Amino acid sequence: MSDVPWPEGLAAVLTGLRGGPFSDRPQASRAHLVLGQGCQRSSLQPVGGAGAGPGLEAAGMHGARFVVSEEKLLSDSMLVEAREASDEDLLVVHTRRYLNELKVPQETDVGSCAPDAQVRPMHVPGIVWRLGAALGNSPLAPDVHDVSFLFSLLQDPQGCFSSAWSFAVATITEIPPVIFLPNFLVQRKVLKPLRTQTGGTIMAGKLAMERGWAINIGGGFHHCSSDRGGGFCAYADITLAIKFLFERVEGVSRATIVDLDAHQGNGHERDFMGDKRVYIMDVYNRHIYPGDRFAKQAIRRKVELEWGTEDDEYLRRVERNLEKALQEHQPDVVVYNAGTDVLEGDRLGGLSISPQGVVKRDELVFRMVRGHQVPILMVTSGGYQKRTARIIADSILNLYGQGLIGPQSANISAQNSDTPLLPLEVP
Repeated sequence: MSDVPWPEGLAAVLTGLRGGPFSDRPQASRAHLVLGQGCQRSSLQPVGGAGAGPGLEAAGMHGARFVVSEEKLLSDSMLVEAREASDEDLLVVHTRRYLNELKVPQETDVGSCAPDAQVRPMHVPGIVWRLGAALGNSPLAPDVHDVSFLFSLLQDPQGCFSSAWSFAVATITEIPPVIFLPNFLVQRKVLKPLRTQTGGTIMAGKLAMERGWAINIGGGFHHCSSDRGGGFCAYADITLAIKFLFERVEGVSRATIVDLDAHQGNGHERDFMGDKRVYIMDVYNRHIYPGDRFAKQAIRRKVELEWGTEDDEYLRRVERNLEKALQEHQPDVVVYNAGTDVLEGDRLGGLSISPQGVVKRDELVFRMVRGHQVPILMVTSGGYQKRTARIIADSILNLYGQGLIGPQSANISAQNSDTPLLPLEVP
């Protein structure tokens, strides 16, 4: 067993479930749901370009928590607050160079003002172009000022690209105005909440192994790999959760990722390329971001969907392929990336799944996985509509009502799940 540490503060949280800091809370031992403090996305929304990844509209994740609490399913004493993942935690997967780019995200040498110092064009021009589009008819719009002027806004009086500007983070989050935020604000308001969600996913992995299930309302940063971010994803929380389990929990040596976000999960696919311990099933709209052909080589069960796919076809294909996935690879844990960007009306997902279809999908996955007596960790991943929080809450309430989560849900018989929710004849 390696000496890879758990996130700072994690031991206290989990010990509390057995009678530590939370011992004065009578229901704390039933907590499986990990909520990240400050885990909602900024009210700044992505502008232009294709993107995917985790993020609810402002207050969305807290909205899901509020709705669930209002329905008397959970009280604060039943929730485990996520702890921020430290650099030491992140280095289990990420390269030091990548983490440094997030902290000092300029593309030239720090302090360099040499005439030949250049910004790599793969990042900044696209951001500047989208910034111009975002500003519309303001005085900074491209129809008033050209791109060279917009570039000048990113330079100090000596013509240097200052380390205060957050190129890398603006690119990853696809929120152009982030460029103009001082780096300390980017760290505090953008990256710290993402690190907290990442810590929550790692914690939820441990809880899932102890209790049979866990849900992190947040996380699911499936476009981020060890050395690159993208599509709103800055940290590879899915990869981290699995690697922490492999290294720190005895008996966990095989994992299955069930990625049902509307977008291909190219981050964890790149990270686990060639790793036979990890089986990846990915169901996504074939026409949208990221279209990562290299990463697709890591997918063991690939289900590519067309524009506007609706409930019946979607649920049949998910059920049929999940059953085969669980037969082909017997995992010790399943990580379920439950993106709600499959919803009808989501412009980034391009599918047409109803709210009821999303609730049924989550029930289907939990029933099948738990029917195989396999622990399941769910993360909520992408979703870009105001109603997303309500739908996530409805799904959690349904899982509770069906006995698939909750204090009495530890033993779900395989017999109860052998009867498929939907017929399997449709490929």
